[in-house]
Amino acid sequence: MASITTDSTLFADPEGFERAAELMASAGRITVLTGAGVSTDSGIPDFRGPQGVWTKDPGAEALSDFDTYMGDVTVRRQVWLARRSHQAWSAQPNAAHRALAGLAGTGRLRALITQNIDGLHQRGGTPADEVIEVHGTLLWVRCTRCALRTPAEEVLARLDEESDPKCLRCGGIQKSDTISFGQRLDPEVIESAAQAARECDVFVAVGTSLSVHPVAGLCDVAMMARASLVVVNAEPTPYDDFASAVLHDPIGDVVPALVERVRDAAGI
Repeated sequence: MASITTDSTLFADPEGFERAAELMASAGRITVLTGAGVSTDSGIPDFRGPQGVWTKDPGAEALSDFDTYMGDVTVRRQVWLARRSHQAWSAQPNAAHRALAGLAGTGRLRALITQNIDGLHQRGGTPADEVIEVHGTLLWVRCTRCALRTPAEEVLARLDEESDPKCLRCGGIQKSDTISFGQRLDPEVIESAAQAARECDVFVAVGTSLSVHPVAGLCDVAMMARASLVVVNAEPTPYDDFASAVLHDPIGDVVPALVERVRDAAGI
C-alpha cells in the first residue's frame, strides 16, 4: 500500500478527507459497513445507483421477492440461471476490498458489516470471523424446509439436468443463502452487527445508499453510542447531514487513502 496517495488535495473535499482521516487514525475501534458500491469496481453492478440493476430493469427487483420465489417455479428457474451467471463467480477483490483487509491488519477493525453477498471481502483478505454478512451469501444454498446448507457450486452444477434443483436430503425448495424481500433477517446476525456498531469509536459507511432498514439504522446505533459517522458514497444518503465527514470520491481511491492514514498511525 506504499504507493497509495494520501494527498487530500486530490480529493473533492480536502477538508472532509482530512477530517475523516483524522477520526479514523485516532480511533481505537472502527466498524465498517459496506454496500454494493464497494464491489462495482470488481464488475458487480449495484442496485439503486444510476447504472444499478434495479434502476435499469425495475422488473428484476421482483426476482428478489421471497413469496414470489417460493410460489412460482418459473421465477425459481430464472433465479437459478441468474445465480449461475452472476458476476461474483469471476469477480476479483478490488482496491477497496484489499484496503479494508489492511485495516483489519492494524488490529483496529471492530467488525466489517456487509450488505454484499459476493464474498469478496473474505477473498480480499479480511478474516472471515471479522465479516458480518447481514444479507447472507451467494456462495451457499439453503433448503427452505430442513435448512441444509450446500455449497452453491454443487447445486448450480445440477442445473443442466434440473431447472429447479431440490434439496437432496428432504426434497424441499432450495434458494441461495441470501435474504430476499419478505424474508426475515437473522436476529443473531443483526444483533452482532448492532453490537459492533455500539462498540466502535468511528462507524464508516462505504458504498451504501443507507436507505434499507434495519441495516441503515446501524448508523443511529453507532451515533447513539457516541461514535463518529463517516459516509463514503457516490450519491447522497439520508445520513449525510448527521455525519462528521461525507466523501463522494471514487471508493477505490478514497478508501485505500483513508486506511493508509490509519496504518501510518498504527506504525505499519
